[in-house]
Amino acid sequence: MNETCRRKAEDLPDLPGVYIFKDEGGAPIYVGKAKSLRARVRSYFQEPATAYDTKRDRMLEAAQDLETIVVKNEKEAMALENNLIKQYQPRYNVLLRDDKTYPYIKLTLGERFPRVYVTRRLKKDGSIYFGPYFPASLAYRIVDLIHRTSTTRAPASNTSFTGVWARASRA
Repeated sequence: MNETCRRKAEDLPDLPGVYIFKDEGGAPIYVGKAKSLRARVRSYFQEPATAYDTKRDRMLEAAQDLETIVVKNEKEAMALENNLIKQYQPRYNVLLRDDKTYPYIKLTLGERFPRVYVTRRLKKDGSIYFGPYFPASLAYRIVDLIHRTSTTRAPASNTSFTGVWARASRA
């Protein structure tokens, strides 16, 4: 177990944020979020108590450095963790590595008549993206409000937003 990481864990603030364990080459091997960086990261260095700890122990053996990013609240930590996992695809993060992500609201600017709709995929297509939104139903409610109060058109594949709103309010 790396003493550098253990020492850094002792000096962390009691604030929300994201922590990144890195290997000897500086590549992220695990990204996590915490309501309290100090409490969460220090918990990694406690004595093992379950079978889950073997994976944790392997990760800690590979970890040579620890980086943290302090944020304002837990929601920011959740969004940042999600983005960093997508960006780095760390070896020990098994969740959030797939293409599922939090929803964004997309405003298409490259079309003659711009559209506004919810998407989970960000593309470099000249559109503007707003988000991510938690919970997902918030994004659908905002898009529904935009369509009821403005002249933007609905996506061609989904011209009825009452069904979208009904599904989102059940979520």
